[in-house]
Amino acid sequence: MAWISVGPVDRIEAVLYDFGGVFTHSPFAAVHEGSDELGLERDAVFAVLFGPYGEDTDHPWHRLERGEITLAEARTALTALAAERGLDGDPFTFLSRLGAEDDQRAAVVERARAVKARGMRTALVTNNVAEFGDGWRAMVPIDELFDVVIDSSQAGMRKPDPAMFRAALDALGVSAAVSVFLDDFAGNVIAARALGMHAILVGADRVAAFDELELLLGAAR
Repeated sequence: MAWISVGPVDRIEAVLYDFGGVFTHSPFAAVHEGSDELGLERDAVFAVLFGPYGEDTDHPWHRLERGEITLAEARTALTALAAERGLDGDPFTFLSRLGAEDDQRAAVVERARAVKARGMRTALVTNNVAEFGDGWRAMVPIDELFDVVIDSSQAGMRKPDPAMFRAALDALGVSAAVSVFLDDFAGNVIAARALGMHAILVGADRVAAFDELELLLGAAR
């Protein structure tokens, strides 16, 4: 893993984070693991549940993340879509493990706390679901770690829409060039980079991504 930089690192003033896949187990990994356990084809399940995730479409999950439909409405639509693709059952089954504690969360929270303590401005930029709000906000100390929270279901837009990143940068009062973004989805990392941000793609070892972040912050003059 390595950061994706758009040029020399003169200084970094702000760190922006995704939530799922950075502070929790990746929802994409959860779907892949669930598919494997049930003997289903990964790509087929992913396509039903998340659609073309790197695009902004009218797929039910995308509409849910933009706050245009309720969780119940999305579940009905996704169940019908799954049936059309020959997949029986409730697609939301694959997400049941997301709220579980994992062995990296405490370490990741401590690393994010240390980043904040060194004077960085911070933001959470998350594609999320309105009905999940109380649950995910209880998983980490949101107010302590982040100066700004941009939640797609409240903002009415979702990554990789550049407006999501611009909203966070504007709220922080910083430019893209002095910011770095961490996310577990490559399409979102690419979108951030296209705006001129530095970016880190987070893998299964989420703590390692914070090692990369420290290298990037250390390289800044």
